[in-house]
Amino acid sequence: MSKAKPVNQMTIGQFETMFPDEDACCAYLVAHRWPEGVACPRCGNADVHPVSTMPWHWQCYQCAPGSGYRFSHLVGTVFENTNKPLRDWYRVIHMMLTSKKGVSALQVHRVMGTGSYRTAWYMCHRIRAGMQDQEFCKLVGIVEVDETFIGGKAGNRHKNKRGKGDDNEGGRGGIGSGKTPVAGAVSRKGNVCARVVEGVGADALTAFVRECVSNKVSLLCTDQWTGYRHIKSEYPHKVIHHSKGEYVVGAIHTNTIEGFWSILKRGMVGTFHKVSKKYLPLYVAEFQFRYNHREDGDIFGAAIRGC
Repeated sequence: MSKAKPVNQMTIGQFETMFPDEDACCAYLVAHRWPEGVACPRCGNADVHPVSTMPWHWQCYQCAPGSGYRFSHLVGTVFENTNKPLRDWYRVIHMMLTSKKGVSALQVHRVMGTGSYRTAWYMCHRIRAGMQDQEFCKLVGIVEVDETFIGGKAGNRHKNKRGKGDDNEGGRGGIGSGKTPVAGAVSRKGNVCARVVEGVGADALTAFVRECVSNKVSLLCTDQWTGYRHIKSEYPHKVIHHSKGEYVVGAIHTNTIEGFWSILKRGMVGTFHKVSKKYLPLYVAEFQFRYNHREDGDIFGAAIRGC
């Protein structure tokens, strides 16, 4: 009998034990934000002085010699300028990380009792912004690249809500009309990089590949879409022809990135139902973060460091 795969997620019991009160949450944030000791967020000075009358506040006299610059553990984080306790923010982060297909702001509002839906919506978007990968490294090894489309078809919209040219079911095989294109690249058994792109033409996809994929990859796999025709001169490029019934030819396939698309789309359809193009990059960043930290035993800590 095969051994069960360990679950790299914090359980509710572990959450309650780690964060019994607000002070425990503050201490956790300080430890993950400044692992080598508290430093001034303005000038980086490590010689700061605690404010005795205000817990979790420090004073820096290097960047403000006269009066001193006073800062708290929340300055420069997504938790800044909020009247919600840090423990509530942690609960929302925990809900988002333990839901494979995401959790809607309406569900957060129902569970947390945030007072209004807009408060829950605001908290979720701030956390998603913190999940955007600021230290991205280009993908290496065997990399798969593909694109997908998020959103409803133009034909299903009311006429006064269709954009110019939406009546013409163009795009890649007609499936992209009225939808937002998202390009993705994934390293086999590694990380994924997904971005909302303006189109699926050769220029847009070539720029995406150059941004996300190292030119030292051993193999770059795509399907037969003509948008990838320019990358063969820069990468060891192989094509899988889905139109000919090909799906796996040796090491050549795009099944890994299509697996990521399936998770993303199930979240969009089953959890969020409708996502505007304006905020789609934040949702993509959330799914990318969960995928890239799926083997991380401290995924919650990684999220806090990003926030």
